[in-house]
Amino acid sequence: MSANEDQEMELEALRSIYEGDESFRELSPVSFQYRIGENGDPKAFLIEISWTETYPQTPPIISMNAFFNNTISSAVKQSILAKLQEAVEVNLGTAMTYTLFEYAKDNKEQFMENHHPVNSTTSISNIISVETPNTAPSNKKKDKKEQLSKAQKRKLADKTDHKGELPRGWNWVDVVKLSKTGSKDDE
Repeated sequence: MSANEDQEMELEALRSIYEGDESFRELSPVSFQYRIGENGDPKAFLIEISWTETYPQTPPIISMNAFFNNTISSAVKQSILAKLQEAVEVNLGTAMTYTLFEYAKDNKEQFMENHHPVNSTTSISNIISVETPNTAPSNKKKDKKEQLSKAQKRKLADKTDHKGELPRGWNWVDVVKLSKTGSKDDE
């Protein structure tokens, strides 16, 4: 059987297995994506498998470059790809796209054990605290305030002191100014 006939059969199988599965996407007849994990799961990730012309005799191209994976560190991506690569070697010569997707699903927790979902602001403070373990006072538990734009922060800073509190008397009316604005005839 030629590689193309193998691919045709596997394509049909994949279409029937994953029919109605929202996690599966056929990008082209030789390229497929599968989301491992539920939608909204912080540890969900996307695997893309593309067949080469000589697949399954040669390994498929496995990628995690989808934008969906942009919060996952490259180290975690590399370790997932390395584990998938091991599965590829075991299955070389056979239709393996389904096997790889299922392998990733079964091992999702293990694959993502070193992934800690963070937003960009906390990841920077984590890096700093990791580099200076003894010198910095423990300020890890900062109250999370809602994010403000730079303009909003500037306006707030103009009105407030360094603690973010309005200065005493910020809403007082200046009596001296009021009395001086009387008519000139008073003088």
